Amino acid sequence: MPPVRRVDDVRPDESDHEFLPGMARGWMMPWYDVVARLRGLTRLYRRTVELAGIAAGQHVLDVGCGTGNLSREVLRTAPDAVVTGLDPDGDSLRRAARKLRRRARAEVTLVRGFAHRLPVPDASQDHVISSLALHHVPAEEKERMAVEIVRVLRPGGTVTIADFAGDHAATHGHDGAAPADGTAPDAGTHHERHGHGRSHRHQPGHGRQPGHRHQPGHGPGSRTHDADNADGGIERLLTAAGLHDARTLGRLPLLGDTMVVVQARR
Repeated sequence: MPPVRRVDDVRPDESDHEFLPGMARGWMMPWYDVVARLRGLTRLYRRTVELAGIAAGQHVLDVGCGTGNLSREVLRTAPDAVVTGLDPDGDSLRRAARKLRRRARAEVTLVRGFAHRLPVPDASQDHVISSLALHHVPAEEKERMAVEIVRVLRPGGTVTIADFAGDHAATHGHDGAAPADGTAPDAGTHHERHGHGRSHRHQPGHGRQPGHRHQPGHGPGSRTHDADNADGGIERLLTAAGLHDARTLGRLPLLGDTMVVVQARR
Protein backbone atom coordinates (compact mmCIF):
# COMPACT_ATOMS: atom_id res chain seq x y z
CA MET A 1 0.00 0.00 0.00
CA PRO A 2 1.49 3.39 -1.00
CA PRO A 3 2.45 5.65 1.89
CA VAL A 4 0.57 8.76 2.94
CA ARG A 5 3.22 11.20 4.11
CA ARG A 6 2.48 14.02 6.51
CA VAL A 7 4.72 17.06 6.50
CA ASP A 8 4.71 20.14 8.74
CA ASP A 9 5.66 23.15 6.61
CA VAL A 10 4.67 25.98 8.97
CA ARG A 11 7.61 28.33 9.44
CA PRO A 12 8.38 30.16 12.70
CA ASP A 13 7.26 33.48 11.19
CA GLU A 14 3.89 31.90 10.33
CA SER A 15 3.19 30.56 13.79
CA ASP A 16 0.80 33.42 14.62
CA HIS A 17 -1.56 32.63 11.76
CA GLU A 18 -5.08 31.94 13.02
CA PHE A 19 -7.54 29.67 11.27
CA LEU A 20 -10.96 28.17 11.74
CA PRO A 21 -11.14 24.37 12.19
CA GLY A 22 -13.55 22.40 10.08
CA MET A 23 -16.46 22.62 12.53
CA ALA A 24 -15.49 26.07 13.91
CA ARG A 25 -14.38 24.44 17.19
CA GLY A 26 -11.61 21.85 17.37
CA TRP A 27 -13.53 19.55 19.72
CA MET A 28 -16.31 19.23 17.09
CA MET A 29 -14.01 17.85 14.39
CA PRO A 30 -14.92 14.15 15.00
CA TRP A 31 -18.39 15.03 13.69
CA TYR A 32 -17.22 16.80 10.53
CA ASP A 33 -17.40 13.87 8.11
CA VAL A 34 -20.71 12.71 9.55
CA VAL A 35 -22.19 16.15 8.93
CA ALA A 36 -20.66 16.29 5.44
CA ARG A 37 -22.27 13.00 4.48
CA LEU A 38 -25.65 13.92 5.92
CA ARG A 39 -25.58 17.26 4.11
CA GLY A 40 -24.76 15.69 0.75
CA LEU A 41 -21.32 17.18 0.16
CA THR A 42 -20.20 14.06 -1.69
CA ARG A 43 -22.16 15.31 -4.69
CA LEU A 44 -20.32 18.60 -4.50
CA TYR A 45 -16.89 16.96 -4.44
CA ARG A 46 -17.77 14.74 -7.37
CA ARG A 47 -18.98 17.66 -9.45
CA THR A 48 -15.84 19.67 -8.73
CA VAL A 49 -13.52 16.82 -9.73
CA GLU A 50 -15.61 16.08 -12.82
CA LEU A 51 -15.30 19.68 -14.00
CA ALA A 52 -11.58 19.70 -13.21
CA GLY A 53 -11.01 16.86 -15.70
CA ILE A 54 -8.30 15.04 -13.75
CA ALA A 55 -6.75 12.02 -15.48
CA ALA A 56 -4.74 9.05 -14.19
CA GLY A 57 -1.14 9.77 -13.29
CA GLN A 58 -1.53 13.54 -13.11
CA HIS A 59 -0.18 15.64 -10.26
CA VAL A 60 -2.88 17.39 -8.22
CA LEU A 61 -2.61 19.94 -5.40
CA ASP A 62 -5.71 20.25 -3.17
CA VAL A 63 -5.60 23.63 -1.42
CA GLY A 64 -7.55 23.59 1.83
CA CYS A 65 -7.95 19.82 1.75
CA GLY A 66 -9.38 19.50 5.27
CA THR A 67 -10.19 15.88 6.09
CA GLY A 68 -9.42 14.79 2.54
CA ASN A 69 -12.88 14.46 1.00
CA LEU A 70 -12.08 16.27 -2.26
CA SER A 71 -8.73 14.47 -2.53
CA ARG A 72 -10.48 11.15 -1.95
CA GLU A 73 -12.82 11.94 -4.84
CA VAL A 74 -9.79 12.67 -7.03
CA LEU A 75 -8.42 9.24 -6.18
CA ARG A 76 -11.76 7.60 -6.81
CA THR A 77 -11.83 9.14 -10.28
CA ALA A 78 -8.10 8.80 -11.06
CA PRO A 79 -6.56 6.25 -8.64
CA ASP A 80 -3.05 6.76 -10.03
CA ALA A 81 -3.07 10.53 -9.50
CA VAL A 82 -0.25 11.94 -7.39
CA VAL A 83 -2.03 14.04 -4.77
CA THR A 84 -0.70 16.70 -2.41
CA GLY A 85 -3.12 18.14 0.15
CA LEU A 86 -2.54 21.41 1.99
CA ASP A 87 -4.30 22.56 5.16
CA PRO A 88 -3.28 24.36 8.38
CA ASP A 89 -5.28 22.01 10.62
CA GLY A 90 -3.14 19.10 11.79
CA ASP A 91 -6.11 17.21 13.20
CA SER A 92 -7.91 17.36 9.85
CA LEU A 93 -4.79 16.08 8.12
CA ARG A 94 -4.56 13.10 10.46
CA ARG A 95 -8.10 12.18 9.51
CA ALA A 96 -7.31 12.70 5.85
CA ALA A 97 -4.32 10.38 6.06
CA ARG A 98 -6.44 7.50 7.35
CA LYS A 99 -9.04 8.10 4.67
CA LEU A 100 -6.69 8.46 1.70
CA ARG A 101 -4.51 5.50 2.63
CA ARG A 102 -7.36 3.25 1.55
CA ARG A 103 -7.67 4.90 -1.87
CA ALA A 104 -4.19 5.82 -3.06
CA ARG A 105 -2.18 3.85 -5.60
CA ALA A 106 0.50 6.52 -5.83
CA GLU A 107 2.09 8.44 -2.99
CA VAL A 108 -0.07 11.04 -1.22
CA THR A 109 1.53 13.93 0.67
CA LEU A 110 -0.40 15.94 3.25
CA VAL A 111 1.19 19.23 4.27
CA ARG A 112 0.33 21.47 7.19
CA GLY A 113 0.76 24.98 5.88
CA PHE A 114 -0.95 28.02 4.40
CA ALA A 115 -2.22 28.91 0.94
CA HIS A 116 0.05 31.91 0.46
CA ARG A 117 3.03 29.50 0.15
CA LEU A 118 2.15 26.35 -1.75
CA PRO A 119 4.37 23.38 -0.80
CA VAL A 120 5.30 22.08 -4.28
CA PRO A 121 8.03 22.94 -6.81
CA ASP A 122 7.67 25.29 -9.76
CA ALA A 123 5.69 23.94 -12.75
CA SER A 124 5.09 20.60 -11.00
CA GLN A 125 1.27 20.31 -10.97
CA ASP A 126 -1.21 19.42 -13.68
CA HIS A 127 -4.12 20.63 -11.54
CA VAL A 128 -4.70 22.85 -8.54
CA ILE A 129 -8.13 22.29 -6.98
CA SER A 130 -9.99 23.81 -4.05
CA SER A 131 -13.51 23.41 -2.69
CA LEU A 132 -15.19 25.94 -0.39
CA ALA A 133 -11.89 27.21 0.96
CA LEU A 134 -11.22 30.47 -0.90
CA HIS A 135 -13.82 32.44 1.04
CA HIS A 136 -11.72 31.98 4.18
CA VAL A 137 -8.77 33.87 2.69
CA PRO A 138 -8.39 37.67 3.05
CA ALA A 139 -8.02 39.57 -0.23
CA GLU A 140 -4.29 40.27 0.13
CA GLU A 141 -3.52 36.61 0.75
CA LYS A 142 -5.84 35.55 -2.08
CA GLU A 143 -3.58 37.52 -4.42
CA ARG A 144 -0.48 35.78 -3.07
CA MET A 145 -2.21 32.42 -3.40
CA ALA A 146 -3.13 33.14 -7.04
CA VAL A 147 0.49 34.04 -7.86
CA GLU A 148 1.59 30.81 -6.19
CA ILE A 149 -0.89 28.84 -8.31
CA VAL A 150 0.72 30.29 -11.45
CA ARG A 151 4.12 29.26 -10.13
CA VAL A 152 3.25 25.64 -9.40
CA LEU A 153 1.15 24.84 -12.49
CA ARG A 154 2.74 23.32 -15.55
CA PRO A 155 2.11 25.08 -18.88
CA GLY A 156 -1.39 24.07 -19.88
CA GLY A 157 -2.30 23.07 -16.32
CA THR A 158 -5.58 24.12 -14.77
CA VAL A 159 -6.91 25.48 -11.51
CA THR A 160 -10.49 24.66 -10.55
CA ILE A 161 -12.05 26.49 -7.61
CA ALA A 162 -15.50 25.85 -6.14
CA ASP A 163 -16.65 28.56 -3.77
CA PHE A 164 -19.55 30.81 -2.86
CA ALA A 165 -20.49 33.41 -5.47
CA GLY A 166 -20.70 36.20 -2.89
CA ASP A 167 -23.82 37.75 -4.39
CA HIS A 168 -26.06 37.56 -1.32
CA ALA A 169 -28.99 39.52 -2.75
CA ALA A 170 -29.24 37.30 -5.79
CA THR A 171 -28.65 34.01 -4.00
CA HIS A 172 -31.05 34.70 -1.18
CA GLY A 173 -33.69 35.32 -3.81
CA HIS A 174 -32.89 32.10 -5.67
CA ASP A 175 -36.10 30.56 -7.00
CA GLY A 176 -34.96 26.96 -6.87
CA ALA A 177 -34.50 26.56 -10.62
CA ALA A 178 -31.87 24.14 -11.84
CA PRO A 179 -28.50 25.75 -12.65
CA ALA A 180 -27.52 26.35 -16.25
CA ASP A 181 -25.17 23.38 -16.42
CA GLY A 182 -27.94 20.95 -15.46
CA THR A 183 -26.50 20.12 -12.06
CA ALA A 184 -29.20 19.10 -9.57
CA PRO A 185 -29.70 21.59 -6.72
CA ASP A 186 -27.63 20.87 -3.62
CA ALA A 187 -30.13 22.26 -1.16
CA GLY A 188 -29.30 21.14 2.36
CA THR A 189 -25.55 20.83 1.87
CA HIS A 190 -23.19 22.30 4.43
CA HIS A 191 -20.31 24.74 4.12
CA GLU A 192 -16.98 22.96 4.17
CA ARG A 193 -14.57 24.74 6.44
CA HIS A 194 -10.91 24.89 5.44
CA GLY A 195 -8.54 27.41 6.97
CA HIS A 196 -6.02 29.68 5.27
CA GLY A 197 -4.45 32.97 6.12
CA ARG A 198 -5.31 35.20 9.05
CA SER A 199 -9.08 35.33 9.14
CA HIS A 200 -10.29 34.11 12.57
CA ARG A 201 -8.67 30.69 12.38
CA HIS A 202 -7.26 28.63 15.15
CA GLN A 203 -6.38 25.06 15.91
CA PRO A 204 -5.53 24.27 19.51
CA GLY A 205 -1.78 23.90 19.77
CA HIS A 206 -1.00 25.57 16.45
CA GLY A 207 -0.84 29.23 15.65
CA ARG A 208 -2.10 32.15 17.72
CA GLN A 209 -5.23 31.52 19.74
CA PRO A 210 -7.97 34.09 19.11
CA GLY A 211 -9.59 33.41 22.48
CA HIS A 212 -13.18 32.33 22.97
CA ARG A 213 -14.82 34.91 20.75
CA HIS A 214 -17.74 33.73 18.70
CA GLN A 215 -19.28 36.34 16.46
CA PRO A 216 -21.90 36.13 13.73
CA GLY A 217 -20.27 34.76 10.62
CA HIS A 218 -17.62 32.71 12.41
CA GLY A 219 -19.51 29.48 13.08
CA PRO A 220 -20.42 26.43 10.96
CA GLY A 221 -22.14 27.45 7.76
CA SER A 222 -20.83 31.01 8.01
CA ARG A 223 -18.89 33.02 5.48
CA THR A 224 -15.89 35.26 5.94
CA HIS A 225 -14.48 36.83 2.76
CA ASP A 226 -16.84 35.46 0.12
CA ALA A 227 -17.96 38.97 -0.89
CA ASP A 228 -14.62 39.15 -2.75
CA ASN A 229 -16.03 36.50 -5.12
CA ALA A 230 -19.01 38.57 -6.27
CA ASP A 231 -19.40 39.72 -9.88
CA GLY A 232 -16.65 37.50 -11.27
CA GLY A 233 -14.21 38.16 -8.44
CA ILE A 234 -12.57 34.72 -8.69
CA GLU A 235 -12.06 35.11 -12.44
CA ARG A 236 -10.52 38.55 -11.93
CA LEU A 237 -8.24 37.21 -9.20
CA LEU A 238 -6.89 34.43 -11.40
CA THR A 239 -6.56 36.63 -14.49
CA ALA A 240 -4.66 39.31 -12.60
CA ALA A 241 -2.15 36.68 -11.46
CA GLY A 242 -1.41 35.72 -15.07
CA LEU A 243 -3.74 32.78 -15.69
CA HIS A 244 -5.76 32.53 -18.89
CA ASP A 245 -9.31 31.75 -19.98
CA ALA A 246 -10.76 32.18 -16.49
CA ARG A 247 -14.45 31.34 -16.64
CA THR A 248 -17.34 29.97 -14.62
CA LEU A 249 -18.05 26.34 -15.52
CA GLY A 250 -21.18 25.98 -13.41
CA ARG A 251 -23.38 27.53 -10.77
CA LEU A 252 -25.41 25.61 -8.21
CA PRO A 253 -27.43 26.41 -5.09
CA LEU A 254 -25.94 25.61 -1.71
CA LEU A 255 -27.66 26.38 1.61
CA GLY A 256 -29.62 29.27 0.15
CA ASP A 257 -26.56 30.76 -1.55
CA THR A 258 -25.00 30.14 -4.94
CA MET A 259 -21.76 28.32 -5.49
CA VAL A 260 -19.63 28.87 -8.59
CA VAL A 261 -17.05 26.54 -10.08
CA VAL A 262 -14.36 28.60 -11.81
CA GLN A 263 -11.50 27.29 -13.92
CA ALA A 264 -8.46 28.94 -15.48
CA ARG A 265 -5.37 27.75 -17.36
CA ARG A 266 -1.67 28.36 -17.07
